[in-house]
Order: sequence, then C-alpha cells, then structure tokens
Amino acid sequence: MKFVTSCALAALAMMAAAPAQAEYPERNITVIVPFPAGGASDMTARLITPKLAERVKQSVVIDNRAGANGALGAVALKQAAPDGYTLLVGSIGVFAINPALFKDLRYDPMKDFDLLSLAVRTPNVLVANPGYPASNVRELVEQLKGNPGKITFASSGTGSSDHLTAALFWQKTGTTGIHVPYRGGGPAINDLIAGHANVSFQNLGAIAQHVKSGRLKALAVTSSARVAALPDVPTMAEAGVAGLEVYSWQAAAAPKGLPAAIKAKLEAELAASANAPDVKDKFEAVGFDVVASSGSQFAAFAADEIARWKTVIETGKITPEQ
Repeated sequence: MKFVTSCALAALAMMAAAPAQAEYPERNITVIVPFPAGGASDMTARLITPKLAERVKQSVVIDNRAGANGALGAVALKQAAPDGYTLLVGSIGVFAINPALFKDLRYDPMKDFDLLSLAVRTPNVLVANPGYPASNVRELVEQLKGNPGKITFASSGTGSSDHLTAALFWQKTGTTGIHVPYRGGGPAINDLIAGHANVSFQNLGAIAQHVKSGRLKALAVTSSARVAALPDVPTMAEAGVAGLEVYSWQAAAAPKGLPAAIKAKLEAELAASANAPDVKDKFEAVGFDVVASSGSQFAAFAADEIARWKTVIETGKITPEQ
C-alpha cells in the first residue's frame, strides 16, 4: 500500500513539474494563396488574416504560390502537416472546377483537405463594351445565334468562374461564342473597355465602378436577386435565362487530418474574423457578401458545386488548353 501511495505521489509530482500543454496556436500560421497578389483570393486572405491574427494572438503570414489555376498551391497544402499551421484561401476554381478540368490533378479537395469555411461570395455580371450593339441579354442571344462562333467572351483564364459561366450561358441559350482567356481579370477587363473583346462575365466588385462610369455596360447579373451596387441591372432569370444563378466564391481549408479541437477553433475563428464589422464592411465595399459558413456546410456546398461544374465541363468538352 505504501508502494502504491508512493508511486501515485511521484506521478503527481511529475505532472506538476511538467509544463502545461501549449494551447493552439503557439507560433505563426501560414496561409497559402494559390494565385498572384492582387486577385480575389489574395484580397480575401489579406482582409481576413489581420483579424484572425488579432484573435488568435499569433502572426498570420500569406504565401502566394501561383500556377495551374491554383493547383500548385493546393498540392502544397496537401503536403503540409495537418497541425493547423498551414491553411489555404482559394477560389471556386481550386475547390470545384479543377477536379473536372484537369485529368491529372494531384489533389482531391474532398479527400485531401479539411474544409473550414466558405468565406465570401459574389455574383458575376455579364458586361459588354459600350459600343457593342446589344443592350440586353435577348439581343445578345439573337446576335450569338445569327453569328455563331464570332462573338468574343473575355475571361480571366481557362477554368475561371467567368469562363465556366460563359460556357453555362452558351449551354442554356443554345449558342456558342469564342472564349478568349487572359492572365487575370484585370487584363480581360482592360481589353473589354478598349474594344478588343465583345462581352465578359466578371465579378461584381471588379466591374461595378466601370459600369457606373460608363466604360462598360451591364446586361445582367448572375445572382438570385438584383444587387444594391447595380440596382437597375436585371438578374439572368429576369432577362429570360433560367438556371444561370452563379456565384464566384472564396473559401478556407487545411490539410486533411486536423485534430478535432484545432479544426473547431479554426472554423470558429475564421467565421468570426470574416464577420467582424470592419472586415465585413470592406468586403461589401468591393462587392462580396460574407457567408462565413461552418466546415460541414462548406463541404456540402462544395460537393454540389463540383458536380455542377463537372457537368458543364463535360457537356462543353472543355479542356485546360481552351
């Protein structure tokens, strides 16, 4: 009995002497952005991470790793340790389009990632050069049918939400156009304003000021309801094209296998950071709605989006080279 008591006392003494387990996080967190600085994913990360750093009391460092429509950064996330110190903020392309677009993709977002939060979303807007002779969607469809394969649709790149929205538009209206991919939304918009391209589906925040200034004209928005930034622009459904409700979105993920407590903490802190009033105001100013979903909500949404865009890609026979 004395032996057992002595052992118990020794164990208690050792526990008291051992340092308490550190609470996550105890060092810097890295957030991979799989696109160049200045894009929507980069902007999303740079709006959320200062608040996240403030809340978790650690520095949060952004690491831009661009290439292959976000696939290079996504592979880097897959290969990182699932300890909560490496995260990724990426677009619809990374999570929902790449799996169907690239046959040799080296990651699976549903199997290789712990999905943390659908952070923000924004509709696309069908815009045209002011001199283009179509003032509404009906007139554009008539011109596409009368001039198959002649009207150019600029996009920010193959596999982008604006590219796939154009493909879905063609499928829903029984038309075709010429896809002209650019290296980002900025160059596509500039060429549209200059008259080197006819029309484009672009994120609301990227073109709202150009529409208000008259440098572009808006034909329709892909949201379920009209948007406050462009209240006179009809939705696609109002313009006569059903089934074209599309949002470009940004989300956060971690390598698969996070400890449950760390995953729960990250979900809560990311949502709270995106919903912070000063952060939310900045998102709304550039045309983004804050969603700040849970990880399980994001996983269900991502599964639906993957299935949807797989159908569009297969129907349109879209390849990375297009």
